Amino acid sequence: MTVDTAAVRRWLLELQQGIVEAMEAEDGGRFIRDAWRKPPGERLQGEGITRLLEDGAVLERAGVGFSHVSGPSLPPSASQHRPELAGARFEAMGVSLVFHPRNPYVPTVHMNVRMLAAFPPNGAPVTWFGGGMDLTPYYGFEEDARHFHRCCADALAPFGADKYPRFKRWCDEYFFLKHRNEPRGIGGVFFDDFAEGGFDNAFAMTRAVGDAFLGAWRPILQRRRDTPYGERERDFQAWRRGRYVEFNLVWDRGTLFGLQSGGRTESILMSLPPIVKWRYDWQPAPGSAEARLASDFLRPRDWLGEGS
Repeated sequence: MTVDTAAVRRWLLELQQGIVEAMEAEDGGRFIRDAWRKPPGERLQGEGITRLLEDGAVLERAGVGFSHVSGPSLPPSASQHRPELAGARFEAMGVSLVFHPRNPYVPTVHMNVRMLAAFPPNGAPVTWFGGGMDLTPYYGFEEDARHFHRCCADALAPFGADKYPRFKRWCDEYFFLKHRNEPRGIGGVFFDDFAEGGFDNAFAMTRAVGDAFLGAWRPILQRRRDTPYGERERDFQAWRRGRYVEFNLVWDRGTLFGLQSGGRTESILMSLPPIVKWRYDWQPAPGSAEARLASDFLRPRDWLGEGS
């Protein structure tokens, strides 16, 4: 099996740059560029490029990170489903982004695409891909949800009719706060440990998902960015962002992989929002727009079937 990790790296860097340029055009601000490299002698070796925009006119915090690292043995979070590869030398690379908009009517969005290759001492290389994108609204709009899910479905359609429903269900189950028994957002698609059809097919499907991101989220940003809002909406946004932080720090496999493998902490945690609030046992008023987020949106729905 041919494993062209150089081609994966080239595409990831192009994806990162294209998204940064598109978001600079939307916001008017500039992303800083922070290139980093692990010091010699550390257990984990590698490099990356962190692109970050903070306190923008449209994006309160936006991070698009590329990383390419290698190590002498897979960390537990990566080998838990493949025990035969525990201890194998590995190489991992990916692009991960989270955009926290300023306007509460624009949803937070997350996208990640990645490849992991393991090199067991007495066997052929084993590669798998992962990724997806998901939407976390503060105020729900059905046309936005349908558009986002339609873009996800269209990206996956060439790879089999089973992919969107399968990865949509996986996303609903993965981005779920088990300690609160509530979804993080309205989902999208999520896949992990994917190697079906060999390297070329898995890479092509991952490219399709990453390349669909701007078309899925940018129109929503443009539609909602100028919606008037006040302190009430900002306050609710900060409260809901607390749920986002809880998921990333408690349940997210990518965050755990990065921290367990000795990754760069600042780059791993750039996904966290800049302003967050927690209140003891607070709930929105029944019947309010804030309450409808949970009752109408934050539950698994057939967004494409409902919109047909």
